Amino acid sequence: MGPNLIALAIPLFFLGIAVELAVARRRGVLAYRLGDAIADMGCGVVQQLVSNLLGGWVTLLAYGAVFERRLFDLPTTWLPWVAALVGVEVAYYWWHRLSHEVNLLWAAHVVHHHSEDYNLAVALRQSVTTWATSLPFWLPLALLGVPTFPFAVMLGLTTLYQFWIHTELVRPLGVLEKVLNTPSLHRVHHAINPRYLDKNHGATFIVWDRLFGTWEPETEPCVYGTTTPLKSFNPWWAQVERYVDLVRLATRAPTVLDGLKVFVASPGWRPGWMGPTEKRDPAVKYDVDAPRPLRRYVFWQWLVVLGATFAFLTWGLGLPLVWKLGLAAWIAVSATAVPALLERRPWARGLEAGRWLAAVAGAVLFVASR
Repeated sequence: MGPNLIALAIPLFFLGIAVELAVARRRGVLAYRLGDAIADMGCGVVQQLVSNLLGGWVTLLAYGAVFERRLFDLPTTWLPWVAALVGVEVAYYWWHRLSHEVNLLWAAHVVHHHSEDYNLAVALRQSVTTWATSLPFWLPLALLGVPTFPFAVMLGLTTLYQFWIHTELVRPLGVLEKVLNTPSLHRVHHAINPRYLDKNHGATFIVWDRLFGTWEPETEPCVYGTTTPLKSFNPWWAQVERYVDLVRLATRAPTVLDGLKVFVASPGWRPGWMGPTEKRDPAVKYDVDAPRPLRRYVFWQWLVVLGATFAFLTWGLGLPLVWKLGLAAWIAVSATAVPALLERRPWARGLEAGRWLAAVAGAVLFVASR
């Protein structure tokens, strides 16, 4: 099994966000909005919970099983690392590109694109189901003889690299953008401007986009989000909203063939029987008008959730199963309750009271079991 570089890097993620906030404030730029940032990090929290309890292990176990049936053995000690680097980059490009071109794959990946801001917190906005959609793209590397450990390390490193490119504070980097993915090029990828749609799919390197015709420089201000707005800070709804929409459309399809096509067609495919969709107004971002005391409470409670998540990912996985699942469930409920409070959902206060009662009861039981 490879190391969980993402979990280990969590303190660096928050250090980067703090630096970005400081630089933005010095420049007089509004880089973060509370609700959107909580939604971004909330998606990352639930993704890490699922990944550590299920998805990440399934990926590595499946990869290792295929590697045992590999077609080739790579000679020397360095060639597996080179093959892992190039293989992960190429496989990522095609997974990422097809995730913008096939509805079922887009249903997973769209989670990362919902944010209508663009900052380092957006890098943490990840999908619970991405591990399943990306697995078929990784397994050919195992079959070709790329060992599990180099694969896991390179996948972790290329994921870490992409953290810093989610910012508006770094200007275009000139000649580097012919080779590397940069903040400017990735801003293009997240934009819904017509000329920017489905461009710049690379991870660390942008050469694949240049080779396959999907490279686009930043030439006009970017508008972020998705063409159909989510209008929610709930991280769980963000994870399933597109799947729900696909099932709804498939059940309304006039023929079985159209129903199946819903899942494999492009997100831009919209025949008349589907009806109209709500289009994003580029000048309007989804937000809520919450009183300052509530915003302060939500802010501090979100810090508690982040602290519990870091503790769970760092030390909690060694707990007995019942405690591990209990802590994960509490974090998952908290990631739902806190943004719901900010949005003033009718059920939010009841869920908030319930999660604190569960926290007190869990703490008492844990101490009593020592």
